[in-house]
Amino acid sequence: MLKRQFWAMATGTGENDSQRQAGGWIPGAPGIPAFTFEGSEPSVVPVLIAAPHAGRAYPRSLLDDLRHPDSVALRLEDRYVDRIAQAVARETGAGLLLAQAPRAMIDLNRAPDDIDWDMFGRGARPESPGLPSRRARSGLGLIPRRLPGVGELWRRRHERADLAARIEGIHQPYHEALARELASLRERWGAALLLDLHSMPPLPTRIGSEPPRFVIGDRFGATCHGSLIAGAFSWFAAHGCVAAHNRPYAGGYVLERHAAPAEGIHAVQLEVDRTCYLDSRLSEPGPGMAATVELLSGLVRRLAAGVSELGGKGFVQAAE
Repeated sequence: MLKRQFWAMATGTGENDSQRQAGGWIPGAPGIPAFTFEGSEPSVVPVLIAAPHAGRAYPRSLLDDLRHPDSVALRLEDRYVDRIAQAVARETGAGLLLAQAPRAMIDLNRAPDDIDWDMFGRGARPESPGLPSRRARSGLGLIPRRLPGVGELWRRRHERADLAARIEGIHQPYHEALARELASLRERWGAALLLDLHSMPPLPTRIGSEPPRFVIGDRFGATCHGSLIAGAFSWFAAHGCVAAHNRPYAGGYVLERHAAPAEGIHAVQLEVDRTCYLDSRLSEPGPGMAATVELLSGLVRRLAAGVSELGGKGFVQAAE
């Protein structure tokens, strides 16, 4: 039986049709795709917005295995950042790739071999697993293991079959879809930009300075043309918003795997302070949601213009 699924529906009239696609599968949640994609065909702007940590489709079996399912879900999720991404994509015409599988099940911003094998039963481990990465040792590898203030997340050790199913159903098809959509944008525009959207808890306040509300990550200059980074900082500064560069978030596996600036594919990770758009408990949408969407919609428009210039195709030319 072929479990991996990918289906599409085209809607709309006129020059641009809206393409809605769903792909992958979530173990333990029949009928729920691992991710969804929505975009216009042909594309309106050379930007793809992705939210790999926004998924909230929790299978009952996963919740039963978690020691503290409510608090763990809230801590691991980029809480409601998908709503920001959807609204910004709607306002700008950017493509949109949203994970529906939760980060607690598998982290799409980690390499498929970034595993803490101590989470698995002895018979499930490879003969020579090697040393876990720094991220995995901290508890946030491909399958999260522990959180500060919470401790161990799981009631039992994982099985090798669990891991294989999650990679096959979620991780692999998500990254295949991401690569495909970026290649499509580059083909049309000459260049493409991935905006990998995340949220972060409030950063510490330093004496005499306001903490950054946004962090722009480009792997220290490796994943994006400098003019786009400069444009992003200029946009935030013009709107009175404090932004930081690469610290404490420089970007992860998504940028490492998909960015290729020399080949016309640029990628940035954008972290948004959750106090900007959630309520005081950081659990539900708050009064700042609309303003955050407006701010980021303007940012996407500005970056889209810069990407089209890098690709040698202005908006008018690409539309012909």
